[in-house]
Amino acid sequence: MKKNSFMFTNKEHTLKGIMATILGVISLSSLGYIIMDSYAKAGKVPQQYGAVAFLTMIFAFTGIVLGVMSKSDRDKFYFFSYLGIVLNVLVLAALSVILYAGAYA
Repeated sequence: MKKNSFMFTNKEHTLKGIMATILGVISLSSLGYIIMDSYAKAGKVPQQYGAVAFLTMIFAFTGIVLGVMSKSDRDKFYFFSYLGIVLNVLVLAALSVILYAGAYA
C-alpha cells in the first residue's frame, strides 16, 4: 500500500527568473510578429521593424543576464530561470540567422 506523502517547502521562484521569462516571451513574440508580417508583405516593411529587432536583441541580452543572475540564488525554484535563458537564446539565434541571411543572401 502506497502512503501519500506531501513535502512542504518555503522555496519560491526567483523574481529575476520570472522577469527573464517575461522578456523572452515579449522578445520572441515581437520577433515572430515582424518575421510573419515581413513574409506576408514580401519584404516591403517599414524601417521601424529594424528598431523592433534591435530592441528584441537588447531584451534578449538582458533576459539572459537576469536568468544567469537568478540561477545563483540559493534555495529557490529555477524553472523560470532556465525557461528565460532558453527563450532569450532562441531569440538571439533567430536574430543571428536573420542577420546572416541578410548579409550573405
